[in-house]
Amino acid sequence: MSEPLVAAEIASQPASWEEAARQAGGWASALPQPGERVAVVGCGTSWFMAMSYAVAREQAGHGVTDAFAASEFPAGRSYDRLVAITRSGTTTEVVELLTELRRTRQAARLVVITAVAGTPAPDLADDVIALAFADERSVVQTRFATSALLLLRTGLGEDTGALVGQAELALEVPIDDLLDAEQVTFIGRGPAVGLAYEAALKTREAAQFWAESYPSMDYRHGPISIAQPGRLVWSLGAEPEGLEEQVAATGARFVRHELDPLAGLIVVQRFAVGLAARRGLDADNPRSLTRSVILA
Repeated sequence: MSEPLVAAEIASQPASWEEAARQAGGWASALPQPGERVAVVGCGTSWFMAMSYAVAREQAGHGVTDAFAASEFPAGRSYDRLVAITRSGTTTEVVELLTELRRTRQAARLVVITAVAGTPAPDLADDVIALAFADERSVVQTRFATSALLLLRTGLGEDTGALVGQAELALEVPIDDLLDAEQVTFIGRGPAVGLAYEAALKTREAAQFWAESYPSMDYRHGPISIAQPGRLVWSLGAEPEGLEEQVAATGARFVRHELDPLAGLIVVQRFAVGLAARRGLDADNPRSLTRSVILA
């Protein structure tokens, strides 16, 4: 079996992140401004990037930031700016939400981050951030989503230049010794919670593999009961004190890398593709999935 397209897209992330950081200044007026009340929406992977950004923005002191699955945006709640993340620009729930918000003006300004300009979602926006350089051929999202999040984090004033080097390191982290696991649970705190959800989704999508995800502190409130030998508990970022020892006591293997959780997600992406190869699956075209979900 030839190497899947997604493997090359994963490997291109250092360059894609560097370009996203370079372009962020040019999009400064479209990005959320300090003090604004902001909502960020998406579906699937894009929603999880929205979750991560929302926490990072509030922690940076830039103002109230909520993240929603596009289908679950609350009626009647108003915002200064809504940011919709959609790789294809055609996702039904995002297009329907933007159409409704243009009518109600619950959000004073609508921003779309996409890889494909000139599609229905960007055509409904006040501002379009087009990341064509990060578009993908694989159904499975990797570099578009992470590049969008890196751009948003750059807009918060973070020095994201160092993340490019971490992305390069993440491409070299050994994963072969993890591929015999029978199950994996991803955990994280703060902005890493959304990334843990994305890690589990990526593993399920690409490899049809049993993967779960939880906030690190909540993991001990039930989910730890499935930990046992042959299974992984994988922390994106620092874990709560004592958790590694508790996991070890179950016989499960605790996994963590000294990387920013966004860079750590690259290791997970490689893990998911490696699992798919082990299982003889096409990681580019997961079963029952398409590049964009367009509902009748």
